[in-house]
Amino acid sequence: MASVRSVALKALSGSSWSHLVPRAQALRVRAFSVTMSPPSKAVVYERHGPPDTVTRVIELPPVEVRENDVCVKMLAAPINPSDINRIEGVYPVRPQVPAVGGYEGVGEVHSVGSAVKGLSPGDWVIPSPPSSGTWQTYIVKDQDVWHKINKDSPVEYASTITVNPLTALKMLEDFVTLNSGDVIVQNGATSIVGQCIIQLAQYRGIHSINIIRDRAGSDEAREKLKNLGADEVFTESQLEVKNVKGLLGSLPEPALGFNCVGGNAASLVLKFLRQGGTMVTYGGMSKKPITVSTSSFIFKDLSLRGFWLQKWMGTDKAKECRSMIDYLLDRAREGKLKYEMELVPFNNFHSALDKALGKQGSQPKQVLTF
Repeated sequence: MASVRSVALKALSGSSWSHLVPRAQALRVRAFSVTMSPPSKAVVYERHGPPDTVTRVIELPPVEVRENDVCVKMLAAPINPSDINRIEGVYPVRPQVPAVGGYEGVGEVHSVGSAVKGLSPGDWVIPSPPSSGTWQTYIVKDQDVWHKINKDSPVEYASTITVNPLTALKMLEDFVTLNSGDVIVQNGATSIVGQCIIQLAQYRGIHSINIIRDRAGSDEAREKLKNLGADEVFTESQLEVKNVKGLLGSLPEPALGFNCVGGNAASLVLKFLRQGGTMVTYGGMSKKPITVSTSSFIFKDLSLRGFWLQKWMGTDKAKECRSMIDYLLDRAREGKLKYEMELVPFNNFHSALDKALGKQGSQPKQVLTF
C-alpha cells in the first residue's frame, strides 16, 4: 500500500503545486542523508479572486532543510488587508500562484541546517523583511530571512510588528525632524497605524491631533484614542469651520500630517499644517482623490509625499528594519505600544477570514495561532 506521503507527493506532482515540492521528491534517492521538515498544514490559493472562495487548507509534504536553511514552526500570523489584496490579485507585489497566504508572523526554530550560525532550536524568529507564506504550520527558508527576537515578546505583537507599527515609526522618523513639543496631525486615527502613531509620538513627547469619521460609536472611539495618548480628537464634521487652527488651543501648528483616507479627510489634514508643512499619504481608504488648493502650494509651500513600506524594505534595509523592530517590541513589552487583536486557532481560519473581510462588521485584527 502506498504511504500517505507518497500519495500526497503524487497528487501534488500532478497539480499546479508541483513547483513547491521538488526537494521533497528528491528524497526518494537521498532519504537517509538529509534533514526533513515536518508536514505543513497551509492556507493556499491556486488563482486570484475572492479570498473566501479561492483559499483552502491543505497538507503540504515535508521538504529538505538544506545547510543554510532554518525550519520554523509558526506560532502566530495575522490576516492583514494587504494579505487579502494579494489573494485578490490587486496588490502591486504578490507571489506567483499557486501560493501560501500570509506575509508576517512569528515562529519558533524547529531545526537548522548544518551551516546555520546564530540560530538554534527554540529561538523565536520573525521573517524580516516580511516574506510570503506565513499561513502554514512549518516554513523552511534561508537563514537570512529570519530575525531572532526576544522570547519575552507577547506573541500577538511579535506576529504583527513588521507591517503596521513599523509603518508608523518609519513615517514619524523619515520626513520631518520632530522634537519633543512638536505636533503631528492625522486622519484614520482609529486604524492600527494611527493608534501606533499616537503612542510612539507620545513616547517621544510629540503631540497628536487626530481626525476620525462621523459614525455611531465616535464618542467611544475618541475616549479610546485619548486613553492611548491622543491630545485632540475631532470628527470630520467638527472641523467644518473656517479656521481649524482656532481649535489647537496652546498647541503649535503641526509640521507633519499623515493621510490614509483621501478625499475631504486629506483636505482637513492639510488645513492644520503650518507653513512649509508636509503631508505623507500611505493609504486611500475612501478611494477618493486628494484635492489641494493652489494657495496651499503657493502661500503655504506645503509638501505632499507618499510612503509604501514594501518599497522601503525592498532597498536593502534589513539591518535598519530589524533594529526598528527590536525598538518596537521593547515598547510592546513595556506596555507603551498596544492595539486590539483577536487570537484565533488556525483550524478556524475561515471564520477569522470572514471577520477580516468585514462580514461581521468592525472587528479587531485577526491573528491566527498555530
